[in-house]
Amino acid sequence: MKVGLVLEGGAMRGMYTAGVLDVFIDENIKVDGIIGVSAGVLFGVNLLSKQRGRVIRYNKKYAKDKRYMGMKSLIKTGNIINSDFAFYEVPTKLDKFDEETFEKSNTDFFATVTNVETGEAEYIKVKDVFKQMELLRATSAMPYVSKIVEYENKKYLDGGISDSIPVEKCKELGFDKIIVVLTRPIEYRKKKPNKMIAKIFYKKYPNLAKTINNRYINYNNSVEKVIELEKEKSIFVIRPTKTIKIKRIERDPEKLQEMYNLGIEDAKNKIKELKKYIEK
Repeated sequence: MKVGLVLEGGAMRGMYTAGVLDVFIDENIKVDGIIGVSAGVLFGVNLLSKQRGRVIRYNKKYAKDKRYMGMKSLIKTGNIINSDFAFYEVPTKLDKFDEETFEKSNTDFFATVTNVETGEAEYIKVKDVFKQMELLRATSAMPYVSKIVEYENKKYLDGGISDSIPVEKCKELGFDKIIVVLTRPIEYRKKKPNKMIAKIFYKKYPNLAKTINNRYINYNNSVEKVIELEKEKSIFVIRPTKTIKIKRIERDPEKLQEMYNLGIEDAKNKIKELKKYIEK
């Protein structure tokens, strides 16, 4: 039996995921592989490095720091999340990521990215977080407010554009027990966008624009499929039990803590059921 873990993205809604995964660390929940998307990758790697509390700690500490994120960074660098500070200074100096423990976990970890040229999802294995930091940037490079990231001679943006909840990929990789951590409550569905925005903004990349414009359909279909599989008890889902109004680029530490706390609470409430699912 192979246990897989799927981690949805959602920018600072990912504080929910951070809370869930910290409970996994407390309860010694083991998985054989992880597929993350965007913030699911950035925060998910801390499960394998066993750095409980790291995600909420550095995000609260630097939430209001102009070096971290915001309009100033977007204007100066073209990225709403400052890449130098968030991806290099924080994990290497200010709140160090434990690469050694991550590697010792021997757990396959895949980052979902969207190929800008094809508009399709790709799933790339993360073997060394520091050496592959540009991959982590790519999976979380939100459209419109991030520059396209080049990694291994390909152009990428946020993996959530093309595959927000990669359950099918997890199955394809051979995982027969699948845990899914979502960052939206069960009733949430995406709305149809103004299709001209993507067509104009990404006129050089028509396949990407098409994927962005169809994202609401693909996302909503994925949610319905997850609900169906959950009812069949073929997957196990942890999702927010209530709606917390939080911005994608949230700079209020109290809001971040609230989202994190909900993740802790929801995971604790489902942990016995989760262990039975894994052991069955």
